[in-house]
Amino acid sequence: MYTIGQVSEMHHIPASTLRYYDKEGLFPHLQRQSGIRQFGENDLESLRIIECLKASGLEISDIKHYFELCTQGSASYPERKQLFENRKKAVEEEMKQLQKTLDLLTYKCWYYDKAMEDGNEEGIHSMLPCNLPEDIQRLYDNAHQ
Repeated sequence: MYTIGQVSEMHHIPASTLRYYDKEGLFPHLQRQSGIRQFGENDLESLRIIECLKASGLEISDIKHYFELCTQGSASYPERKQLFENRKKAVEEEMKQLQKTLDLLTYKCWYYDKAMEDGNEEGIHSMLPCNLPEDIQRLYDNAHQ
C-alpha cells in the first residue's frame, strides 16, 4: 500500500490531482487507514488508465463514465472496448498530424543547413518540388500533403 505522497512522487502527479480523482470517484475501492488514503496495486492501475485516457484527450467526466461502466461487469465490455477503440483512432490521427509537423520541421532544418552551406537558396529552389535527396523528398512530400 502507498500513501498519496508516495503515489504523487512515483507518478509525478500532484497530490491535489489525486485527491480530485478520488473526489470524482475514480478510485472506487480506495482504502483509508485513520483517514489517510492507501493506494493498492488496483488503484495504481486505475491511475495508469486515468492518465492514459486523459492524455488521449478524454475529459474527466468521460473517464468517470468509463469507471462507472466497469462496475457493470461483463455486460459493458463492448462499450468499454469501443471507448478505447475511439481513443486509439484519435491518438493515431494526432500522431499522423504530429508526424507531418515533425517532417516539415526536419525538412526546414535541412533546408537552412543547405542554404547556409551554399550561401543561398538557389540550389534548393532548383530541386523543388521533386528533385530533393530521397530522404528529404519523403519528408517534404509528407509535410505538403
